[in-house]
Amino acid sequence: MLYDNLTINEKGHLCMAGMDTAELARQYGTPLYLMDEERITGRMRTYKSAMSGYFGAGSLPFYASKALCCRRILELAKAEGIGVDVVSAGELYAAESVDFPMDRICFHGSCKTKAEIDYAVRLGVGFFICDNAEELRRIDAAAAKCGVRQSVLLRVTPAIDPHTFAAVATGLIDSKFGLPIPTGQAREFTRLALSLKSVVLRGFHCHIGSQIFDKQPLCDAATVMAGFAADMRDELGYSAEIIDLGGGFGVPYVESEPEIDIDDTIRLVAEHYKAEMSRRGFGETAVFMEPGRSIVGDSGLTLYEIQDVKTIPGLKNYVAIDGGMTDDPRYALYQSRYTMLLANRAGERADTLYTVGGRCCESGDMLGEDISLPEARVGDLLCVLTTGAYNYSMASHYNCVPRPPIVMLRDGKSYTAVRRESFREMLACQFDDT
Repeated sequence: MLYDNLTINEKGHLCMAGMDTAELARQYGTPLYLMDEERITGRMRTYKSAMSGYFGAGSLPFYASKALCCRRILELAKAEGIGVDVVSAGELYAAESVDFPMDRICFHGSCKTKAEIDYAVRLGVGFFICDNAEELRRIDAAAAKCGVRQSVLLRVTPAIDPHTFAAVATGLIDSKFGLPIPTGQAREFTRLALSLKSVVLRGFHCHIGSQIFDKQPLCDAATVMAGFAADMRDELGYSAEIIDLGGGFGVPYVESEPEIDIDDTIRLVAEHYKAEMSRRGFGETAVFMEPGRSIVGDSGLTLYEIQDVKTIPGLKNYVAIDGGMTDDPRYALYQSRYTMLLANRAGERADTLYTVGGRCCESGDMLGEDISLPEARVGDLLCVLTTGAYNYSMASHYNCVPRPPIVMLRDGKSYTAVRRESFREMLACQFDDT
């Protein structure tokens, strides 16, 4: 089995966190997102312990809420004492709704509007991770209007290829995110920040990409950031207090992908980072990281009911499910690979290849091709593993399909964290209820 929280019971049903997923599907209906709460909090604790233990005082993980932003996840992050990284006013509002400490929030994103900046400054958000010069000036103006000095980190691009999918590589020199170090633009960005009266430059940020299993790209990023910090000290007389190395730790979606040891990888990156800083005569800094997928990705799975089975002789076998790109757009976007099985027949031999088609009226609505399953039947429960990240958060109402619920599993019990949308809720903005 792909993960250690998955088992098969005496009925041949897939169990997650010790609970029968077929029974949960019967109770809550399908499509259905299931999340293992203990696995989520365990990952948060691992990151927090490793960050403070290996990088030192003030170092902290900030959960990248774009992976899955719901109030319950934010409540867990608050309880575990980690930070939260938000990328929109909506995500910030979600954090505010659970009274998340504002000093543990970073406001991220490559294109923050004036209204979003004003809102965040008014709330007293801990840090902005600033993408560009125009945005920096907007933050300065908003802070001046509120009579405060706003802490910022500048996002710079280290021109490192993390050897991941092109769609999730963000640290290349021509990335849409941040300003590049090699062109000299990051230096001028720093000079501008130091000249403004209502922002306080606290340090620098980079993020090289997602689904990274090898420590080396992260160490390379640490080397570049240490060098840039030292250069800014020597050239501009500015010593950074914080270096944010971003996120990007991968999770296995299929058996051929490795499972990263989070604690050991952070230890190795921290040793490398400290050595690079020491070599340049740079003192202690706090270090931030922004894990998202590696906290919630493999803590979730999705259950669907197979509605139809269709064979085109000599060509393809199809199964059609009661969900699709509306609740999991990643295959349509990236051709992302998944591990799938039949939750109600999990112990049976998977010896037939299927294309899994979604319910949407769109030829690209598929969840996978050449998926090995037992001979499928109408009514079987298709389980897609590793759907805790970038599934619900990227869900849509295409074809006017309501979003499924998120059900959390904890201590042998289940509860609804996000309820299933009704048709009226889906169309709420179209009714005049004033």
